[in-house]
Amino acid sequence: MRAMLLFSTVLIAASPPAKPKTPSEIVAGAPAGAWRDISPDDLLVMDLANGRQVVIQLAPQFAPVHVANIRALAKGSWWTGSTIYRVQDNYVVQWGNNEGKKPLPAGVVAKPPAEYHRSLEGLSVRPLGYPDDFAPSAGFAGGWLIGYDTKAGTANLTHCYGYVGVGRDLSPDTGTGGELYAVIGHAPRHLDRNIAVVGRVIDGMDRLSSLPRGTEALGFYKSESMHVPIAMVRLGSEIPAAARPSYQYMDTSSATFAAYVKARANRQDEFFIRPAGGVDLCNASVPVRKKAA
Repeated sequence: MRAMLLFSTVLIAASPPAKPKTPSEIVAGAPAGAWRDISPDDLLVMDLANGRQVVIQLAPQFAPVHVANIRALAKGSWWTGSTIYRVQDNYVVQWGNNEGKKPLPAGVVAKPPAEYHRSLEGLSVRPLGYPDDFAPSAGFAGGWLIGYDTKAGTANLTHCYGYVGVGRDLSPDTGTGGELYAVIGHAPRHLDRNIAVVGRVIDGMDRLSSLPRGTEALGFYKSESMHVPIAMVRLGSEIPAAARPSYQYMDTSSATFAAYVKARANRQDEFFIRPAGGVDLCNASVPVRKKAA
């Protein structure tokens, strides 16, 4: 009997510890219940003239007037024939039309409010759990990366990689949504709460970040011949269902997402020698996947 107990102890001691999952493995193994569909009306599909496509998820819960403008601009084909005219290295890609020359479609609010933050009321927030340099607290709400202030009761979208903002002139101008930019470099979080952030690129980011850099001040292209033509911009809801791209984002209130963030902050897979023990908000991007047909 004693020998049998000793043998069992040896077997238990010899069993290797469970191998920690990587963030990618957690995402790949996420159950169906951890994903949420993105509404076709929240998809802005931009077709470049070279046949490439960029898809943006809109955030009406953070900038409702600007997003309503963007939807009206898309339905009015306002961006057809416009261009990408600015690509600033480690900063932004910007596109649109000259708002002073091309009339805005009916229904577009010419002077939207400054939707640079919103009330915390109605948001279900999962704290990041680590300090943030640009907000009293940082975390996730409804699938978005946010900064927030519990004392002020406000929350804002952040200028993380791939996030899309509205170009504007000096205050009090807030931009209509006709001029948009996407972050293609190190997160310029100093822009948070100074510009309306209206969404994020969820597909085709490489088609923006790999564009030739502009050589003029602020990354503007030197001549119009360098501009990247835009064939059309449509809402996902305007595209026939059979041809419409469909996407899902990971529910940021799910246990799977909590495990994902923990793994991002404590990498223990074979490559890592020392886990960081923390993670920057922009390095904990919310997973998005294309939905199977």
